[in-house]
Amino acid sequence: MGAVLWQAHAGELWRRFTIALWRAVAAGAGLREAQLGEVARVSYAKVAEYQRRGLVHFHAVVRVDGPAGPGDPAPAWATPELLESAVRAAAASVVVESPASAAVGTYLLRWGDQVDVQPITADQDTAAGAGTLTDRRVAGYVAKYATKGTGATTGADARIRSEAHIEDLPIAEHHRQMMRTAWRLGGLPEFAGLNLRRWAHMLGFRGHFLTKSRTWSTTFTALRAARAAYRLAEHKVRLGVPDDEPITVINHWDLVGVGYRNPAERELAEAIGARVLDRRRSSPQGSDRDRLPRVDGAR
Repeated sequence: MGAVLWQAHAGELWRRFTIALWRAVAAGAGLREAQLGEVARVSYAKVAEYQRRGLVHFHAVVRVDGPAGPGDPAPAWATPELLESAVRAAAASVVVESPASAAVGTYLLRWGDQVDVQPITADQDTAAGAGTLTDRRVAGYVAKYATKGTGATTGADARIRSEAHIEDLPIAEHHRQMMRTAWRLGGLPEFAGLNLRRWAHMLGFRGHFLTKSRTWSTTFTALRAARAAYRLAEHKVRLGVPDDEPITVINHWDLVGVGYRNPAERELAEAIGARVLDRRRSSPQGSDRDRLPRVDGAR
């Protein structure tokens, strides 16, 4: 239960971490928060990855630049040691309190103890050891985490529409139980704002898998435009079309039919619907609140 609530608040934990990080960097530099923006900028890029046990953890790159952003040299005080200290202090300081609930109590949600902070060196730095993280290696890690499939963990590619749907998913029992918990907690009014039923297929995690600060680098819009231009150039080469020749894209759709293609498809769909309805009717009765244990106190 606590795992699902932690997942649901992971995005808020990260938001508070970024605020605390700004304050910790300012304190480490001996500056007021308002002064930090005049001499430096703290930016980040973060990806989320599911662990086998169903919990997400974050991989993030944090950087200090000059006040003009990327390309502007960082102040002399912005050392790897100062940044590591700030990251650890910020991670240890943030806490989110779950909504108070008579059914499950109140949880105090924090980051875990496994905070791994490592400096990143330039790929061309010949003095770096073999085990040192370089910018090229980190870029590869981020790409892997950002595109890594979660099918082995969640098993659901779409939102869950009913509790009976959870029982039909080809997933591990541990992950199924997390979905059940998310669904049942989502039926309690005190957790309505978390939209847990909407995100039950994600084991309660409601955040984005890839986020970055505004000043980190380029924008997602620019990246999409560059990717589209690259694909267009590839198609032109494949078709033997000169680069300077304009291309007209025509999108045309025709309605080919509505409903089932034949009586066999209709019969199959009706059988599936009847089976789902029977399962719902035969499931144990009782409200979501009745199926939750009562837990008093904070966690």
